[in-house]
Amino acid sequence: MSNITKDQVLAAQQAWGDGIVRIAAAHANKGDFVTVATDHVTNLYAYGMTPVLFKPTLAAEAQFRSTFEEAMSYFVAANGVCPEDSGFAIKGWTAVRFENVDVITSGSTATAMGNYFFTSPEGDEVKVEYSFGYFLAGDGSVRINLHHSSMPYSA
Repeated sequence: MSNITKDQVLAAQQAWGDGIVRIAAAHANKGDFVTVATDHVTNLYAYGMTPVLFKPTLAAEAQFRSTFEEAMSYFVAANGVCPEDSGFAIKGWTAVRFENVDVITSGSTATAMGNYFFTSPEGDEVKVEYSFGYFLAGDGSVRINLHHSSMPYSA
């Protein structure tokens, strides 16, 4: 089995951010944003390969999203699986950037933690804290099997 590299993790983070922007753009342009989101989740997450631990930022009632359908509900709110969802990825984000505190690699797995910043249509940045777990799949792709994000603590 191959070892995952920090560069592969950084590329996966770039792909994740670019995917969120593509979903938002497809929605804004009245395109098939559900298909774009399906491709995003299918190509980046490990649903169907291994369990996925997903704790989205803006989820309270259905805090954890262990199925593909629950993840899709969070990103685009088109399937009615989690009624609280309003579609995080269709909020018009124009850019996403990651600032890693660190990326730890160990064999075929990696963990990254830090902040990511979502640029709104108005140009404001929203800061979110995250931890992501990655592994190198048999086909050589990097897959997400842990995604936890939350808003920064406010006293």
